[in-house]
Amino acid sequence: MKILTLVRHAKSSWSDTHLSDRERPLNKRGERDAPKMGERIAEHGIRPSLIVTSPATRAWTTARIIAAEISYPIEFLEREDGLYLASLNELLAIIAEQDNEFNNMMIVGHNPGFTELVNVLTNEKLVNLPTAGIAVIDLPINEWKDVMEVTHGQTGNLKYLSYPKLKE
Repeated sequence: MKILTLVRHAKSSWSDTHLSDRERPLNKRGERDAPKMGERIAEHGIRPSLIVTSPATRAWTTARIIAAEISYPIEFLEREDGLYLASLNELLAIIAEQDNEFNNMMIVGHNPGFTELVNVLTNEKLVNLPTAGIAVIDLPINEWKDVMEVTHGQTGNLKYLSYPKLKE
């Protein structure tokens, strides 16, 4: 069994029109929501052995904040260029190439790919994974490369879903 945690980056700012999309930082709400969601991850005992993040500033910052909240060494965060606005197929390919030593992986990235991924890997019909949203999926696989098989019949179990506006 592998556990995949998807974290959509926290809310980002559009105020500086000179920044590229990739460079946009978190806004005040994002700076407030990211630690809150890190606390929820810790409270639910979600302990990733690997965190891979999009290099976009908003995703990287979210990953750093969450790592700090769950006592994950920030120096072990891995940036993956392919996660920046990755499509469903790109996300599956990135997951499939991860080291099997890691049984519990967290990916920090973007929509619409994350919402699509939740729906493909589970029987859920999620309309939108909100900013700073978390989806934890138990996958019935022994190797990450087998994630492709989950999309063709076998399904994962959506173990936990949360987002900032959800009262817990």
